Amino acid sequence: MPIFEYKAYAPGGATRTGVVDADTPRDARQRLRKDNLLVSELREVARKGKSANLNASKVGAPKPRKSAFAKLAEMRSRGQNGPTGRDVELVGAITRQLATLLGAGIPLTEALRAIIEQADVRRIETLFREIRERITQGTSLGDALGEHPTLFSDMYVNMVRAGEATGQVDGVLARLADFLNQQRALQRKVVSALTYPLLMVSLGVVVVGVLMTLVVPKITGMLEDTGQELPLPTQILMSTSKVFQDYWWAGFLAIAFVSWAIGRWYRTPGGRLFLDRFSLRVPIMGELLRKRAISRFARTLATLLSSGVPAVQALEITRNVVGNQIIANACETVRVKILEGADFATPLRQTGVFPSVVGYMVSVGEQSGELEVMLDRIADAYDEEIEVVTERATSVLEPIMIVFLAVIVGYIVISIILPILQVGAIG
Repeated sequence: MPIFEYKAYAPGGATRTGVVDADTPRDARQRLRKDNLLVSELREVARKGKSANLNASKVGAPKPRKSAFAKLAEMRSRGQNGPTGRDVELVGAITRQLATLLGAGIPLTEALRAIIEQADVRRIETLFREIRERITQGTSLGDALGEHPTLFSDMYVNMVRAGEATGQVDGVLARLADFLNQQRALQRKVVSALTYPLLMVSLGVVVVGVLMTLVVPKITGMLEDTGQELPLPTQILMSTSKVFQDYWWAGFLAIAFVSWAIGRWYRTPGGRLFLDRFSLRVPIMGELLRKRAISRFARTLATLLSSGVPAVQALEITRNVVGNQIIANACETVRVKILEGADFATPLRQTGVFPSVVGYMVSVGEQSGELEVMLDRIADAYDEEIEVVTERATSVLEPIMIVFLAVIVGYIVISIILPILQVGAIG
């Protein structure tokens, strides 16, 4: 059933916009007329993202804007997989609602209708209308979700398919909602730990830049007018200030170029491997990133296994979402060894990437038949450790940044005071 975007006038003259699904444009107009809406514009949202303007009789009609589904299709063609940023919270909330509705015994199509009716975002409403239409045509929920990888990752889709195979879609969706909330909370912890030092560095650069380009030149200019020979620290300060004044734009260009070059290099296999390995070796922050990667590995794998996804497929999905190439390569090594007939714990320990306690706990969980439970405990333990490392990182980096800025500002002050004291001594 096609989906139409409309613009209509409500009773009283208010303008309304939205989407509606109907077999033909005429049916769409009739459905909207039953809701006391007078249609002024109607556009079909084509499956390939092209909108067809159905207001042929309207002179000077505006060019059809790109539909939400078309934008999502373009994002898919660029290789993006899974939600990012605020979309994670949005998908988590929708997943929770859908799990609650299905758990209450409401049919899937009716549950999707409820999601559509309460959707506040136009593209979400359009997307779920498309999903509901695919399901009414006989497509499974997992396959329908798989057509929208910008919001539903491979992990999400495979868990839903496993839930459909076992008849526990509502339970799987509830676990997915919990997983997305936990990952969002973990991401916030890491971002909060990284934000403070970056903010301090940025603030320091701004302060030093203002001093060197505006304040220092005026003061050193007055010192030069005295005609005396300036001390070496003051001469160095003046030369540095002149570089800041004349070539500040080169600094911005250099930063932009280095950022672009690193980003481009990171997209190559060798560059990503090198940078991920280097990031894990950075003091304090490397420990935080390693614990985050291990926590995500354990939580993702536990969620997949508890939903009925086979271990080999679960490792393949985990490899793609773990976020660090070193951990991803370890996942691939374990997956290959399992295909060759090995157990889970032995190749995991042999990779040398995971701490020994992780290998030991996985071994115990494998022998007791509760591997997913043990993986959840590992993730919980590392989440707690992340909080400790975050607090420690903040407490250590704060005095380091303060001392660093104090040294720079102190040097500037001393370089200015030295010639003044020299003039006083001569006098």
